[in-house]
Amino acid sequence: MMGGRRTGRWLAVLVAGCLLPSPAAARRRHLPARAVTSRARARLPWPRPEVLRLALAAYRCAPPGLFAGSLLTIIDYTLPSTAPRLWVIDVAAQRVLFNELVAHGAGSGGNYAAAFSNEPGSRQSSLGLFRTEDVYEGGHGESLRLAGLEPGVNDRAMEREIVMHGAPYVSRAVAKAHGQLGRSWGCPALERGVDRRVIERIRGGTALFAYYPDPRWLAHSRFLRCDAAARADALAGHADTAAWRDRRPGVPAL
Repeated sequence: MMGGRRTGRWLAVLVAGCLLPSPAAARRRHLPARAVTSRARARLPWPRPEVLRLALAAYRCAPPGLFAGSLLTIIDYTLPSTAPRLWVIDVAAQRVLFNELVAHGAGSGGNYAAAFSNEPGSRQSSLGLFRTEDVYEGGHGESLRLAGLEPGVNDRAMEREIVMHGAPYVSRAVAKAHGQLGRSWGCPALERGVDRRVIERIRGGTALFAYYPDPRWLAHSRFLRCDAAARADALAGHADTAAWRDRRPGVPAL
């Protein structure tokens, strides 16, 4: 886990890397197809800095030993369902491993999620910090159980059977045809073909952070008490959601 100064330098490097042209850009057209594909995968976009900062704050506030390895999955529910809004990050290597589409619960909203719940039967997504658990074969194929770590926010995830799984209603084709993805009963559903790769990578005790600027959660989450500055930044920076929701879907606000 990283100290505040190191995290700040990391974020600064990320921002600069997104704004400055790559020295290799002029040579890209001359690279073999395999090299171009490899380079493209290496340049997956990062979450917005304020979301990344908050997720890292929650991740490093967790008690030692709570999470296995250095993987952190982030879901930014402020983005529309048509945008890739799930990231898997290797914190130790400072690298994005996946950036994928993910559906939210039917009770949370249409293209944009706006309502969240911990209650059974709500069919809404939940916010906060989770720990990935075991994998089983269910009605949606390989599925990953999620344990909610925040009382009153997501700690009924197991009872609600909130799991990560693949679904046919999650794809770019569905988004293009309907203007939004299909919706789950509260589960973070992934695109078929991508689901198994993500699940196999993050299973077994890694961290998952689901974000939305809910003032009550931001003010009271015990995983955000260790970094008051990150929490204050989140509360101040997202007081008005309308302004940043008008940005083009999928374009990082870096």
